[in-house]
Amino acid sequence: MKLGSAGVALALLTSSCCIALPPNKEHKERVVDVKLSNKEHDLNGEHNADYDHDAFMGKEAGEFEDLTPEESRKRLGMIVDKIDKDHDLFVTEQELQQWIQYVQKKYVLEDTDRMWKDHELDGGALSWDSYRKRTYGYEYDPDEEQDFAEMVKRDERKFKQADQDGDGKLTKEEFAAFLHPEEHDHMKDIVVLETMEDIDKDKDGKISLEEYIGDMWPNKEEEEPEWVKGERTQFSSYRDTNGDGFMDHAEVKNWIIPPNYDHSEAEAKHLIYEADANKDGKLTKQEILDKYDVFVGSQATDFGDALNRHDEF
Repeated sequence: MKLGSAGVALALLTSSCCIALPPNKEHKERVVDVKLSNKEHDLNGEHNADYDHDAFMGKEAGEFEDLTPEESRKRLGMIVDKIDKDHDLFVTEQELQQWIQYVQKKYVLEDTDRMWKDHELDGGALSWDSYRKRTYGYEYDPDEEQDFAEMVKRDERKFKQADQDGDGKLTKEEFAAFLHPEEHDHMKDIVVLETMEDIDKDKDGKISLEEYIGDMWPNKEEEEPEWVKGERTQFSSYRDTNGDGFMDHAEVKNWIIPPNYDHSEAEAKHLIYEADANKDGKLTKQEILDKYDVFVGSQATDFGDALNRHDEF
C-alpha cells in the first residue's frame, strides 16, 4: 500500500538565513519552499549544506559514494560553463538564480510526469476515485483508522481545489498543482490550511504561542536553547500581527508564504555569499570550485543527478 504518495513534502527553511548574510542560529521555520529541496535549510540551528546541494544540483540524487573530490570538481566545472550564459567567465546572481529556477522546474515536470504515468486515466484525465484506489489501495473504516482517513480527506480536499474546471477529474496541468500546491496561487490557501491543521493541536482554528514553539521544539524535557527564546519574541513581535496571542489563517499565510519572497533569489544570494571570496558580488569558476562542497557536497552526500549525467554537458 502506498500511503500519501501525493503528499507535498514542503521544505522548511528560515527566510532570514537565506539572504546574503551569515547563517544565523535560528531553527527551522515553515516557510514554504518551492521545491528547491526537501531538506531543511537550517538543521538544529546550523546551516544544512544538503539544502544547497539539492537547490543547486536537483533532487534526483544517485549514489556517489565512490565519486572523488577531483571528479566532483571536474563535473561541477562543466555545469558552471552552462550557468555562465554570456560566457564572460563570471556567474552572476541572476545567472545563478536562473539555474536554480531551471533545476526547480525540471524537478516539478519530471515528478509530475512520473506520477502521472503511475495512474489509470479516463479520457486523458485522472478521477478522484482512480487516484484514491491507486494511492490508498483499499476501503477502510474511518472510525477504526482515523489517521488514515484524515490523510484521504486532506488529499480529496486538495484534489477538488486543483480541479479548476470542476469536472471531477484532473488534467495533467491540474495534477501538477495537486502535487505541488506551493507553486500555484490558487492552491496556497490549502497549504496554509494544512499547516494550521498540523500545528493546531487543540483544534480551535488558530495557533497559540505554545503550539508554534511545540512544532519547532517538541522536546520539552530539555532546557530551551537560545533560538527558542528568539522564536518566542518572533511570535509576539512579527507573527501575531494583531496582538491577540494567536496566529490566524492570514497571519500563518504571511509567515509561511511571505509576500514578495523569491526562494531562488534568496538561495542564489546565499550561495554567492558562501563562495564569493573577493566579495565582488559575482563568482568565478575557481571560486565555485574552491567551495565545491557547498554546491555538490562530500562523498557521503547526495550530489544530485546532474553530476552523473554526462550527456547533459
